[in-house]
Amino acid sequence: MDALYPELEPFKTHQLGRDKHSLYFEECGNPSGFAVLFLHGGPGSGCRAYHRRFFNPAIYRIILVDQRGSGRSSPQGELNHNTTCHLLDDLEFIRTTLGIDRWLVFGGSWGATLALLLAQAHPHRVAGLILRGTFLARETDLDWFFGEGGVRKIYPEAWLHVAEVLSAEELADPIGALYKQIIGEDELAQRRASRALDSWSSRVTVPELFVDPQAQNEPVTHEALNAARIGLHYAANHYFLAENAVLEGCKCIRHIPTRIIHGRRDLVCPVESATSLHRQLPNSSLRIIENAGHVASGEEMISALVEATDQMAITLALVK
Repeated sequence: MDALYPELEPFKTHQLGRDKHSLYFEECGNPSGFAVLFLHGGPGSGCRAYHRRFFNPAIYRIILVDQRGSGRSSPQGELNHNTTCHLLDDLEFIRTTLGIDRWLVFGGSWGATLALLLAQAHPHRVAGLILRGTFLARETDLDWFFGEGGVRKIYPEAWLHVAEVLSAEELADPIGALYKQIIGEDELAQRRASRALDSWSSRVTVPELFVDPQAQNEPVTHEALNAARIGLHYAANHYFLAENAVLEGCKCIRHIPTRIIHGRRDLVCPVESATSLHRQLPNSSLRIIENAGHVASGEEMISALVEATDQMAITLALVK
């Protein structure tokens, strides 16, 4: 990760009460700089320390938010009052609480979905967008990840670990069946569902780091269980969005400068997602990283993301 900016600590952290949730968010970099909002993926994953390092700390006021039930927000894994609308309302409330007029929004995967929706809800408050591994939350995107005609044709043996925790009847709706297990009262079933989902997601998302679940002896962590709860909660409810809502909503953000970065080898969100979005946004650029996958790792992908934040600083006239 040499292309990243140096490690830094927050100059201020916050815990904000919203409904029955306590949201963690932090500010890093230059307190007087231009605000940039970082949105993590998942849903349910949370922010990491290296996420601060995509941005020049001398230029940007870097704001990282752990979404409801995720990361350092609490209660972890809480599903009540946890929908896409709640998350968008939280972000707008944070913006006004911090006294920010306009901000740059940076999101990866589900974070890219949320970034697009936030811009569509408040187009005059978003100065620019940087999107990695764009997820469009369409039925076809869910079918690709969980359906018979998608990525399980590439990793059929890995899918067997999911099939093992489902009955033949449940395999007709694996998302709904896994969700039912993970929110049920049987703790063993919860952990089996979490391990199966984590195994499948890891195989598809980071195949080079995959460890066969048969070799895993460690128990399922609370963090993994909570992330699976939230991820399945959103997937089972179609991300609380109408079909194709993200692309159809782009008509009101066509003016916003946007950088779209996508790995050619992304098996979670195929490149078609990025090209479809690019066609809807005339003020966007699309950069496909040939040797990158879905996650923000590897020299090429990290360099492209840091370069995008530097270029956006020029576009927004933050530097000459």
